[in-house]
Amino acid sequence: MYCYSRIKDLREDKDLVQKEVAEILNITTQQYSLYERGDREIPFHHAITLANFYHVSLDYIAGLTNNKKRN
Repeated sequence: MYCYSRIKDLREDKDLVQKEVAEILNITTQQYSLYERGDREIPFHHAITLANFYHVSLDYIAGLTNNKKRN
């Protein structure tokens, strides 16, 4: 699935470590790592938080579009 590689790419583009993003989501670093690896599905509310934080659309995170901009 695209969303797992997309959230990793977005994090790396901002020069953040997993711990920093985990703190934004109020979860453990281990739990966030599971999301990035695709071992655990990302809850919708976390996907929304990440889309808002990175200023991208949910469609981009989900891999439905390559356009990062929100409408």
